[in-house]
Amino acid sequence: MQPLNARTTSAMSKVRQERTTPEERVATVLRELGKAYRRNVRNLPGKPDFANRSKGWVVQVHGCFWHHHDCKRGTVPVNNREEWLVKFAANRVRDQRVEADLRGMGLEVVTVWECETRHHVALTERLVNLR
Repeated sequence: MQPLNARTTSAMSKVRQERTTPEERVATVLRELGKAYRRNVRNLPGKPDFANRSKGWVVQVHGCFWHHHDCKRGTVPVNNREEWLVKFAANRVRDQRVEADLRGMGLEVVTVWECETRHHVALTERLVNLR
């Protein structure tokens, strides 16, 4: 059996970072609403999942686990609990900084949580008012 760190590293390396299922659900809604967007815009702070600079908006799709949402998916692993708590806290600080930077550029920022992407109608209502 591999040591925990090697196993964890291997498992985490397989987690997708782009075009995840929640992102694809958001993309579907944006297309249905006729909203033009670019994905993973590298020249904006935090490389937003979706952005339309000319209309002045970005949509960030946050995974409930990685960004430690207050829902049943925002759990803390039992092993190395303290390290995970430090990681989650750092992620939240980064998220707040990125959002502030984007707002400072005059962009409307919408954060969609992974658990919210499971409800198509509610997600549509949330995104319909983007400029």
